[in-house]
Amino acid sequence: MLRGLIMDYGGVLTDGEPIRSLVRRARAAGVRTALLSDAQQVPADCAELFDVVVLGTTAGARKPDPAAFRATTDLLDLPAGDCVVVDDLPANLAGARAAGAVIVRHENPEVTVAELEILLGL
Repeated sequence: MLRGLIMDYGGVLTDGEPIRSLVRRARAAGVRTALLSDAQQVPADCAELFDVVVLGTTAGARKPDPAAFRATTDLLDLPAGDCVVVDDLPANLAGARAAGAVIVRHENPEVTVAELEILLGL
């Protein structure tokens, strides 16, 4: 079972309440959570859902660079292989995979939630 969830903002977290609810449930179950976005800011009600928020170049690199994902897993104090990255862009997912993370391509909220429930044991 995976112990970390790293989620993109635009195109994923912005896709509605089912995704936000999943983040809340994961965090309540002890899953470490991170928001990783190239955005310079996100709404406070989104940021507060996560243990760690990494915006812009604060990780020292931007997606899809694998270093951005490794820096985020370091902030979660987890190895990349214990984390799932959710993003809607194939290039970003390729970077996450190169960093050693499990990946979920977000296209549909219900499918993403179902996949994450399995991977995170929720």
